[in-house]
Amino acid sequence: MAKRQDTKKFFENLSGAGKSIGVLTSGGDAQGMNAAVRAVVRMGIYVGAKVYFVHEGYQGMVDGGDNIEEASWESVSSMLQVGGTVIGSARCKEFRSHEGRLKAAHHLVQRDITNLCVIGGDGSLTGANLFREEWSGLLEELVQQGLIDEEAAQNNSELHIVGMVGSIDNDFCGTDMTIGTDSALHRIIEVVDAIMTTAQSHQRTFVLEVMGRHCGYGMAFHFLIYSCTCYNLAMDSQQSCFEKPNAKMFCHNRADKKRLNIIIVAEGAIDSHNKPITTDHIKELVVSCLGFDTRVTILGHVQRGGTPSAFDRILASRMGVEAVLALLEASASTPACVVSLCGNQAVRLPLMECVQMTQDVQKAMDEKNFEEAVRLRGRSFENNLNTYKLLSYRKADSELPNSSFNVAVLNVGAPAAGMNAAVRSAVRVGITEGHKMFAVNDGFEGFYKGQIKEIKWGDVGGWTGQGGSILGTKRTLPAKHLDKIAEQIRIHNINALLVIGGFEAFLGVMELSAAREKYNEFCVPMVMVPATVSNNIPGSDLSIGADTALNAITDTCDRIKQSASGTKRRVFIIETMGGYCGYLASVGGLAAGADAVYIYEEPFDIRDLQSNVEHLTEKMKTGIQRGLVLRNENSNENFTTDFIYQLYSEEGKGVFDCRKNVLGHMQQGGAPSPFDRNFGTKIAAKAIQWISRKLKDSYKEGRVFANTEDTACLLGMRRRAMVFQPVVQLKDQTDFIHRIPKEQWWLKLRPLMKILAKYKTSYDVSDSGQLEHVTRSLDRAGLL
Repeated sequence: MAKRQDTKKFFENLSGAGKSIGVLTSGGDAQGMNAAVRAVVRMGIYVGAKVYFVHEGYQGMVDGGDNIEEASWESVSSMLQVGGTVIGSARCKEFRSHEGRLKAAHHLVQRDITNLCVIGGDGSLTGANLFREEWSGLLEELVQQGLIDEEAAQNNSELHIVGMVGSIDNDFCGTDMTIGTDSALHRIIEVVDAIMTTAQSHQRTFVLEVMGRHCGYGMAFHFLIYSCTCYNLAMDSQQSCFEKPNAKMFCHNRADKKRLNIIIVAEGAIDSHNKPITTDHIKELVVSCLGFDTRVTILGHVQRGGTPSAFDRILASRMGVEAVLALLEASASTPACVVSLCGNQAVRLPLMECVQMTQDVQKAMDEKNFEEAVRLRGRSFENNLNTYKLLSYRKADSELPNSSFNVAVLNVGAPAAGMNAAVRSAVRVGITEGHKMFAVNDGFEGFYKGQIKEIKWGDVGGWTGQGGSILGTKRTLPAKHLDKIAEQIRIHNINALLVIGGFEAFLGVMELSAAREKYNEFCVPMVMVPATVSNNIPGSDLSIGADTALNAITDTCDRIKQSASGTKRRVFIIETMGGYCGYLASVGGLAAGADAVYIYEEPFDIRDLQSNVEHLTEKMKTGIQRGLVLRNENSNENFTTDFIYQLYSEEGKGVFDCRKNVLGHMQQGGAPSPFDRNFGTKIAAKAIQWISRKLKDSYKEGRVFANTEDTACLLGMRRRAMVFQPVVQLKDQTDFIHRIPKEQWWLKLRPLMKILAKYKTSYDVSDSGQLEHVTRSLDRAGLL
């Protein structure tokens, strides 16, 4: 542990004193841009730098004047939950000319701004890099023209650029997700969920056009969400306009008495001959070839609008802080970089390497080299596409391999949004692999009672968008019922188990694995997929259901804060779920802009509570007159939500009043978010493919026999990759009393939340500062 401590690096060693940072948004707007601006402004001010808004993007930089305005801490208050970009964005032709960039340089030098944080797409970032390359020459011209003196040129001799990609298209290579993509997917899902009801009523086919310019990401993602009823016509794949397999799928659906079909088309979709695929053309083909009643809906700019999702707020906040750190550490030899998301980590990549790969994708498209275009888009995109292909088309029984293996799927623990997406994915991938799939109702309780039946392809149609657990789930553990469970495994000849659930699922797989010495029936491959709103499973940074819960918390906090818009000086105390795990409270607090968050993992006492009250009292003296405090339900047995509410009410008397709210089980309910639908789909597909490999390896002498540690695993995301880990090896990483991992990655985000709330704190930046290079290996996990 001592060695690890020595390697830690804290940002307190970095000072922004004497530095000026300009932040601008450019190109198309995207939800989450304001969260990024807020993070840049507050982190910059926190380290002692001056921060300037550059209004209207590059146009404001060229025009100067009031368009370049010094930002204050309070000026970014209440910005977090606002969509679009508050500081404005504009496409600027003048900046593309040398004269325009000369004007921009003059206006920056006037304010000693030599650090730029640019939030936009590849065009905006390319323009920023060109500006940086020309900077020395531009200063020389300004000196020659007498617009600045030699001293000003010397003091501003270096221009540092850091980019953040803000685009709903997710069309930038080098990052798993761009700011705004997740929010746009929320808008698409809302529309599709609504359209499905009217489509079912009339047995109609709907053709939906989504944005995405020359990138089919949003649409390809959407197929993973609704591939039971949706069909993919993306410009990134070399499909002809309406191939026979698509028509066959439509007919199969109607033959199976499915009442709707939905086709989603990316606005830039082309066929294998580079000819446009339009919604009207698709409609004509469906009507003429199949005779289905068909309607067209174009989503348009509704996808850009609305409140940013929790994911986008957190992503933008992390990237904004990382961007300031990158600017503080930049030297004359440091290339312009872009802050990206890789797996679950923020990384820095050379800006032009990312731009070049993005341009290579378009070049491959122009050359009709679609396989290369998909490869260049990265593994996250490629995995989405491959998973879609697995799930979308039901092969005839004669086309399927015959594995003769039976695989059982069950949900264990509390329900979590996204469980049904995982079950559907597992069933369909299992059938595609040739297995016979069995569904177990009500977890291990249903298992020992014999509530087991075969589940077919069509049985899981429409499951992805439904919350809760359709199979049913209980917290019952298997240890007391091993004889009966073993008997049911014999009766149904179960050869492998997929357990989807929370901490009880983890304990259950451990108990079954430990019982292998006594019961040969448990000597089969078994894998657990984490699904719990608490996100408290060791071996995985993320769990299915946690993102949906975070969005519920964030949305509720937004509404609660808005309820006080006509009331001055009010503090809200909000209790979240999570057991002893403070993930929901901490990350929800970061997404909602909380002033304080109380969790079990970070002990607090009455002095801390008093300090927080004093901090809020000072805050109320500014223009910000609302406060938000989150408390995890088991953070402290004595300092309850009622106690904190009463303490704040008493100590804040005359300065602010208080309200409290216990969010309760609303955090478990609702339709799953885009993230949870996709995460559940992909992780379950990967689990079944692992089961197929283990079945093949362990099949000997006419039977399956698997009793090694690596045949009872948990599949989880660790930093940048999906990893299978033997459950036995996770024992030492687990606090079984409090049902949490001993080490939790998100604790590193708590100082970030405190900094953005204006608390003095330490921030471990050991994972920051490394400029990496763009390779396909950077995109291993692919969050979405």
